[in-house]
Amino acid sequence: MNRGAVILLSICVLFASASAGEEGQVLREVSFATADGGRVFGNLYDKGDHAVVLAHGAVFDKESWQPLAEVLAESGLTVLAIDFRGYGKSEPGSRPKAFKEDVLAAVRYLHQAGSETVSVIGGSMGGTAAARAAMEAAPGEIDRLILLAPGPLERAAEIKAAHTLFVVANGDRLLPAVEQSYAKTPEPKRLEILEGDAHAQHIFKTEQGAGLTGILLADLTGGTQPDQP
Repeated sequence: MNRGAVILLSICVLFASASAGEEGQVLREVSFATADGGRVFGNLYDKGDHAVVLAHGAVFDKESWQPLAEVLAESGLTVLAIDFRGYGKSEPGSRPKAFKEDVLAAVRYLHQAGSETVSVIGGSMGGTAAARAAMEAAPGEIDRLILLAPGPLERAAEIKAAHTLFVVANGDRLLPAVEQSYAKTPEPKRLEILEGDAHAQHIFKTEQGAGLTGILLADLTGGTQPDQP
């Protein structure tokens, strides 16, 4: 069995143990204020020094990240899946559509809680918010930035992250915009184009879902990604 197959098998085992509610999985709801006076609620899986913020798309919420959050937590990462303002119990501040403030607040909450390294994964609307947060963040605040089919990013050249990964399906209508944003984004960076036409978090529901999980896990942990099906 090659290394890629071993990693993919490990991911399947992690999915199985997470769905079975393996002991040691610590999940609690937390909340914190945003800079513009809002309040964000999130699901926190508190595991390790490297933390990851999960920022959902427009038709999703923080619960939609549960399968991925459990896999990442089982690999030793602290994971915070947030509800954007106007979703769940999260409340808007003075700027109702300033979703980037929710991401920045989550990143700073994790740093203040003791996480030495904080990365962000955002899907679609959440990817756009994550990218805009990385434009406003102080150097070093956001480590790895993973954007699943974000909207157009006119200021992509201002992204400040240790590494930026763009992921998009080759049939996604946003592919040209993603490629343009990728071209403007500072190095180091990487673009992954997957088969299919599923958009952002919807990819997890397709046959590309396990491969996407492997790509994200490898990017966050420095491992080798599995072979694509």
